[in-house]
Amino acid sequence: MHSLKVFSINPYPCVLSIWGKHQRRNQSSALKTKTSQHRIGIISLGCAKNLVDTEVLMRQLEAGNYKLLLDPSDTDKIDTAVINTCGFILDAKNESIDTILRFAEARKKGNISHLFVMGCLSERYKDQLKQGIPEVDDYFGVNELKHIIAAIGGKFRKDLVGERVLTTPSHYAYLKIAEGCDRKCSFCSIPSIRGRHVSRPVGDILKEVRYLVGLGVREINVISQDTTYYGLDLYRSRKLPELLESIAGIEGVDWVRLHYTYPDGFPEGLLEVIRDHDNICKYIDIPFQHISSSILKSMRRGIDKDGTYRLIEKIRKTIPRVALRTTLIAGYPAETDTEFHELKEFVRKSEFDRLGVFAYSHEEGTYAYRLKDKVPAVVKENRISEIMEIQQDISFKLNRQKVGKTMSVIIDRKEGEYYFARTESDSPEVDNEVLIPAGDRDLTIGHFYNVKIISSDTFDLVAEIPDN
Repeated sequence: MHSLKVFSINPYPCVLSIWGKHQRRNQSSALKTKTSQHRIGIISLGCAKNLVDTEVLMRQLEAGNYKLLLDPSDTDKIDTAVINTCGFILDAKNESIDTILRFAEARKKGNISHLFVMGCLSERYKDQLKQGIPEVDDYFGVNELKHIIAAIGGKFRKDLVGERVLTTPSHYAYLKIAEGCDRKCSFCSIPSIRGRHVSRPVGDILKEVRYLVGLGVREINVISQDTTYYGLDLYRSRKLPELLESIAGIEGVDWVRLHYTYPDGFPEGLLEVIRDHDNICKYIDIPFQHISSSILKSMRRGIDKDGTYRLIEKIRKTIPRVALRTTLIAGYPAETDTEFHELKEFVRKSEFDRLGVFAYSHEEGTYAYRLKDKVPAVVKENRISEIMEIQQDISFKLNRQKVGKTMSVIIDRKEGEYYFARTESDSPEVDNEVLIPAGDRDLTIGHFYNVKIISSDTFDLVAEIPDN
């Protein structure tokens, strides 16, 4: 019987992917690689940043003539299983542990010869995992790519840096521009897991974008722990505006989408760059977390209530049709009914296009851990429900305003009698979708079409393609 201590894991930095409305779809269960007797099963859990790490590992293994299986079953006969874990939130942590245990059991039954675990959970709880699940051959942290490859029996190839095996649909990809984080948010454990912020050189990033375009990618989703911090360590100033402009200038890039921005120290000129380039999506993901000045101060966010409202006003004034996505935390230790009422009024007044709200997670090793977690779990959940009820009404209202309009969408997939598409206001996997009845039409996945919105509900739109 396995016994493993359950830790409370912070959700907030990676909610965009972990708490997405949809699971990843259309992932090939068997990747076409050079034939080899050594079969490696790859399981990737968690956020988009984790997924990029998995794709980099897969490219190295692919070049070593290994045969790769993505998301194998624990009953598949494979030589080696590699699990890239998530350790940010309690549910994701439990999913990672359950996955490890399933494959450990499969190894006992002889379905797997070797089992390796990597990623954030392994980085933070390596000793506990080794003690609790000794069937795993070895555990690796977040920056041990070369060691993982060596343990499998391969050899790291430096000439493949910047190359990946895409696990997303071929028309979009995530682009990680930095690793780690220098922020000191009281509730967040990322700096202790991923380390200090390290920006990638501009040249390396642009080389990777050209590589992705060569694979057929048309939509680049820019990610890191804090994209607005980009360049400060490497170039001594924030260089995200210049980087976005350079990416947008690469032939073949139809959409560039910006995620994980930070309200404090928002880069000068960034909004104008987004506004002035047709292929940069009028979309900004910016987690505000709260609106009460006292709570924001305790959270160490570097911005107060007035500063938050001024930033939102500036964003919408500069980019009139921008779609704003945010995340909020309910039940922070200092949050009384008064602060929660402020938060609800913030949601009503701001009318965010996309919003997620999560219960505060009392996480060891963070600044807020020294505070008493005063808000009961049931109160946190009730507060989440109240905020989401407000947001649902807002989303329904905003969607109704789109009926009758013509919009450009990209086709992600076909399921049954519908094609599923997205507008530039919607990030893959986590945001709203546009459903297009297939009928007799044969639409191309990954291509853009102009559609007319004919109906809506709380989260999704229904559209048709005009005949002329």
